[in-house]
Amino acid sequence: MITSHIPPKMPSDAGLEMPSHIHTLATPVGPLTIIGDAHAINTLTFKEGISITHDPLPDTLLQCIEELEAYFAGSLQQFTFPIAQPGTEFQQTVWQQLTMIPYGQTISYLQLAKRINNPKSIRAVGTTNGKNRIAIVVPCHRVIGSDGSLTGYAGGIWRKKWLLEHEMKQKFGSLELF
Repeated sequence: MITSHIPPKMPSDAGLEMPSHIHTLATPVGPLTIIGDAHAINTLTFKEGISITHDPLPDTLLQCIEELEAYFAGSLQQFTFPIAQPGTEFQQTVWQQLTMIPYGQTISYLQLAKRINNPKSIRAVGTTNGKNRIAIVVPCHRVIGSDGSLTGYAGGIWRKKWLLEHEMKQKFGSLELF
């Protein structure tokens, strides 16, 4: 069942053509709240407690839901729906690099800082990673500590672990030892 909530327009977004829609999708890692409009998805978060009504969703949200369901079913590795999240030039650079991390693979925060040609920005990279509002699609869960530890994830370490294991299982199959 598709359910959504259209929040009232705030004075700051009075110039927007389309109102934002909110949809909460049940997933194996808990409810995932999707916020977007007819043009793009701007938030995917594991926050709960959004009130829901039965309003028609724009095609962008329907595509997002379909692709997320396919991702969790193990049949989709790359998302194609439009996304947009506000941020500084530095944040946009970091988030763009996150989308370049292949499905089922991880890199360290230091490697990410090196990818943007600024290895001294490792803390800023970590902070920006934590400010990512588009979970899973901008795959901040694929960034780990230099020692291989699962450090920091706004959705909780257990979700980060689940997402990484899910991707590795889908990409590499079940690994059996001897």
